[in-house]
Amino acid sequence: MPLKIRLAILASHPVQYYAPLFRELAKKVDLHVFYAHAATPAQQAAAGFGHAFEWDIDLTDGYSFSFLNNVSKRPGADWFGGCDTPEIYKQLKSGGFTIVLTLGWHLKSMIQGVLAAKRLRLPVLVRGDSQLSTPRSSVKKWVKAIAYPILLRAFDAALYVGKNNQAYWLHYGFPEQRLFFSPHCIETKRFAEGATAEARDALRNRLGIAPTSFVVLFAGKLLPFKRPLDIVAALAKLRKAKVDCRMMVAGSGPLEAELTALAAELQVPLDLLGFQNQSQMPAAYAAADILVLPSDGRETWGLVANEALASGKPIIVSDAVGCAPDLAADESCGQVFTMGDHDALAKALSVAMNSKIDLASIARISDKHSMQCAIDGIHAAIIASVK
Repeated sequence: MPLKIRLAILASHPVQYYAPLFRELAKKVDLHVFYAHAATPAQQAAAGFGHAFEWDIDLTDGYSFSFLNNVSKRPGADWFGGCDTPEIYKQLKSGGFTIVLTLGWHLKSMIQGVLAAKRLRLPVLVRGDSQLSTPRSSVKKWVKAIAYPILLRAFDAALYVGKNNQAYWLHYGFPEQRLFFSPHCIETKRFAEGATAEARDALRNRLGIAPTSFVVLFAGKLLPFKRPLDIVAALAKLRKAKVDCRMMVAGSGPLEAELTALAAELQVPLDLLGFQNQSQMPAAYAAADILVLPSDGRETWGLVANEALASGKPIIVSDAVGCAPDLAADESCGQVFTMGDHDALAKALSVAMNSKIDLASIARISDKHSMQCAIDGIHAAIIASVK
């Protein structure tokens, strides 16, 4: 990487999945991250976590960053106008930057950053995980079909995280030679080292789970689009066949009461761990036998699937989840079922219960979506875009 390269990254707010990538990328590239919003513990709760909290691993350590002055009347990363940072032009102009990377274009702040970069004649990269199966109105689809083939050309290169995201860019006519693979990734080593047999036994013993019980993990916010109740319905079918299985939930949210009531009604044992901070998650994966992510198309990737694989656990995801063709298509470590089909999910779980875990295949898929692969893609896009 030439020394003259200086990268500006435009991000909404500190996110647990991006911070490790920024830390590792900063070891190879002179970069500065501009955050448009600082989320409070209360705002984290309102975002669907159902619990006010601070992350227990520093999300701003190990790289250069600053918070922009957000002048929005209702600050937040949950709506377009919630991040309004007109000072980004001045910051890009005075910062000696040679290229800009924006993590999407769904916030006003990011649009401001792209326009500022264009005024300064700086190349702009974009990285996101949009997919075509995300539910959209007919009007929105029509508008995008007309506008996006033109507007998306504002980006000098696009970093796609997986096959569905790649298909999204190609659908809107973005030049294939300007697409670079930079997969969604996690701190693989931290999960692999934390998901130990000792951690499994400790959590299971605390919850009173028998060693032979098959534990299905749901990890994430308990929100309607993530469809956690589908897991209860599928497990109920297996329990009618006298299968020793149960559900574990690492997360909280508005569906918790409904989930608890359904589990009680269908007599499915349910272990609610509540919100689990970053350092607690490896133990949850260790205690489980499989991760299930039954979400609809609004789950544009599903990084909990990466975490499960890094922890040596197989996964089952719905066909609407963004990571399905990348992380779950290899039947030696994953399965895909039709979203909302409880019988299909129950069948997939039955197959998993009667299959030996293929750790080598799990590791192979996990390695294809490593931090290094993500960084390599960003590096390639920078080299191709800087003239």
